[in-house]
Amino acid sequence: MLLNSKGKHRRPSKTVRLATLAGVTGAAVAVPLMGATNASAASVETWDAVAQCESGGNWSINTGNGYYGGLQFSQSSWAAAGGTQYASRADLASKDQQIATAEKLLDMQGPGAWACAGAGGLTNDGVDPGVNTGSGQSASKPEQAQPERKAEQPTTRSEQREAPKAESSKKTVTTPTGEKVQKGDGEYKVKAGDTLSKIADREGVKGGWSKLFKLNDDIVKEADLIFPGQQLHLK
Repeated sequence: MLLNSKGKHRRPSKTVRLATLAGVTGAAVAVPLMGATNASAASVETWDAVAQCESGGNWSINTGNGYYGGLQFSQSSWAAAGGTQYASRADLASKDQQIATAEKLLDMQGPGAWACAGAGGLTNDGVDPGVNTGSGQSASKPEQAQPERKAEQPTTRSEQREAPKAESSKKTVTTPTGEKVQKGDGEYKVKAGDTLSKIADREGVKGGWSKLFKLNDDIVKEADLIFPGQQLHLK
């Protein structure tokens, strides 16, 4: 897996392991990091092979283990190689942006920065991958543009509840005298012979007729005067 900017990694690369077994001093282990002043490059196919070994070829992987993206950048390595110009973490950047950042890390640290360098055949082969990094954040995960919304006045819960009532209250019923009264939009439809008291008892309204009157004071003006066809709220 990938070294971070301080040269630490999840498990030693093959180069480091061999050097340790041979009894090479710490100074010699740092050789892959030296000689990196020459520009380094590898083909897209090579990076694909490294990613296949590192992450199964999943360029947006984030398992929560501290390594991100197809080439398993540590956060410090991603920042050190300039990856944050594309995205805050490697898994949030496009494949091309991850490869472009890996090219810089390859130039800085050499193939030994990846434990999978050998499996992927990663070398300073000088082949320009020719990736297109775009600009800014990853092109592979663009943020969805939010549609413009007109400013709306905030409403309270009571106003939201009253809105349907106000709309429905435009409808009316005709009384026996020919007068038009508001119909309402409640769940109970008044029948001939009904009174608020009868309805409250029959429907089990807590608080009785007075509660029923309060619930429907937008259409019932007098407690003893309701009309067939009106629709009352029971709760």
